[in-house]
Formats: sequence, C-alpha cells, structure tokens
Amino acid sequence: MAVQLKFTVQGGDFTNAGFASSQVKKILKQLNIDNRIIKRVAISLYEAEVNIVAHAWNGTVTVDIDEEKIRLFLSDRGPGIPDIELAMQEGYSTASPVVREMGFGAGMGLSNIKKNSDKLTITSEVNQGTEVEIIHYLHAQ
Repeated sequence: MAVQLKFTVQGGDFTNAGFASSQVKKILKQLNIDNRIIKRVAISLYEAEVNIVAHAWNGTVTVDIDEEKIRLFLSDRGPGIPDIELAMQEGYSTASPVVREMGFGAGMGLSNIKKNSDKLTITSEVNQGTEVEIIHYLHAQ
C-alpha cells in the first residue's frame, strides 16, 4: 500500500478550507485505517490546512500513506513564522481581526497539531513561507 495525494490550498479561501482533510479522511476509511488514527490525522491536517488559508498566500498539501505511517507535508508561500516556539504556545495568534471574526485564529492550531500527531516538524522563513511535516504512525512505536 503506497498512496500519494496532493492538494492545492488558496490563502483566504475559507469556503474550501478543510477540503483536503475531508478527502484524506474518506480515503483512510476506504483503506481500513484505525478510526482513532483517522481522527488524529483529520484534526492535524485540518488545523494545518486552515493555517495556510488564514495566514498564507497559497500552499500545497502532500499526503503519503504506506504500511508504516501517514506523512502529511504542507508547504506555503506567505509571511512565515518569525518565532516558532512562541507560535506553539496555546492562545498565541497572529490572525487578522477578519479571520478571528470568522471563528478562526484562536491560537490553538499548532498545539492541536502537536497533540494529535506522533511527530511534528516546522520550518519557516520570514516573508517566504512555512513547511510543516506531520507524521502519524500506523503501529505503536
């Protein structure tokens, strides 16, 4: 079993926010992945996807599924994250007032991703963009 999925995410497009995570969830169900893992993947991918919509100009989502793990790789072009450690703190947000008025930008996204993943790696360059790698192992490590 080796599956790769790719999605494009447009910054500011809240109407389609969550499309990738809902598609991945359907495919994981078809592959008979454990429901607990599916839930964690869906949460972490949704949070990361919404971060692209809320903060970046555009981005991509690549999902690699094999016998051992599900790897989510998100890359965006945008303002980047100046202080990743600060951004990981619950409640910290740089979301605009408009984004907050829509119910997003509570500052829980990155911490929710961390809680719902087995491994999280974030790299970012200011005024260039951010890359996020999220790993979910299919078996206990």
